[in-house]
Amino acid sequence: MKGIKLSILFSIMFFFVFSFWTVNAQEKIVNSTDALLKEAIYNENRVKVLNFSLKEFDALFFEFFDKKSNPNLVLTKEEFYKYTIQIAVFSDRLATLYPDQKEIAAENKKKWFAENYEDYLLSKASPKK
Repeated sequence: MKGIKLSILFSIMFFFVFSFWTVNAQEKIVNSTDALLKEAIYNENRVKVLNFSLKEFDALFFEFFDKKSNPNLVLTKEEFYKYTIQIAVFSDRLATLYPDQKEIAAENKKKWFAENYEDYLLSKASPKK
């Protein structure tokens, strides 16, 4: 009888510990100022970017990479996110134009939304070889 109570107690403890680990391991969503800024830029530019031609998008894309790679220029947080979010929004347009590429467009949008200003600043600070 004592062995059964002990095994039940052990099972209950195992259940709670395992449940805690599972819940704790789930991705935590943090509403940072960056997320709010990205959302504001997204809402502000969505309609405009969805109407971009491929030529306008290419100009935006290459302008961003020129500025990003310029060692004498550091974009502000707002400038950086304006470029990355606009590039992300254009993925929605590509998904509409090419329905068979929806998954790739969604992955690209997620990638561009995940861009981080602090990572950009770190890349600017690190010496290039």
